[in-house]
Amino acid sequence: MKSGTLFLIPNIIAEGTQHAVIPAQVIEALKPLRFFLAEDVRTARRYFSSLKIFDSIETLDFQVLNKETSKSELPSLMKPLLEGNDIGIISESGCPGVADPGAIAVQFAHQNKIKVIPLVGPSSILLALMGSGLNGQQFAFHGYLPIEAKEASLKIKELEKESSVKNQTQLFIETPFRNNSLLGNLIKSLKPTTLLCVAMDLTSSNQQLISKPILEWTKEPLQLKKVNTTFLFLAQ
Repeated sequence: MKSGTLFLIPNIIAEGTQHAVIPAQVIEALKPLRFFLAEDVRTARRYFSSLKIFDSIETLDFQVLNKETSKSELPSLMKPLLEGNDIGIISESGCPGVADPGAIAVQFAHQNKIKVIPLVGPSSILLALMGSGLNGQQFAFHGYLPIEAKEASLKIKELEKESSVKNQTQLFIETPFRNNSLLGNLIKSLKPTTLLCVAMDLTSSNQQLISKPILEWTKEPLQLKKVNTTFLFLAQ
């Protein structure tokens, strides 16, 4: 029996933007799908309802694929694919497999010679890099920095040294309620000449993207809102 296809379905990164940032290609790919792996089923159902492309969300089959999912669970989760049905993976926010646990399902698909189709959609990481003015030829995404301030400061300095040696832009994210704490730590830990970009609530009508040297950040402090934010810096 021929296997199905694994579709990587992008999600919005700012509320209410689905009709502006989700391409027609994604909508067309979604219409025939009935099986989905979702990081959060409730969020996925709400997102699909907002797209208004399914007669009934209740007829769709959702299974959870999140950071707690083990590789041993994949054969069961991917069973519809092996039986010839297409499956869509949807992230909680942005693109599956990018700062997202969906990568293990994609790896399983490749190992079992299952066709994988990534679909175009918003990625806060790439959008922030595009708008930062920092080096887009060499960059690295580091996920979350340590929570404890002292450990975070040490990590920041380590990444700044790496940035200087490799001319590499360093990207990372933070839980919204810790945005201001991280910004303060970055300003204290980085050298005055290092360029820091803060990209907030991208694709929304309230998006902000500010990029300038640390010296200027110290002169013009900013109170960040509790929104999805990407931080980038490049040593000079």
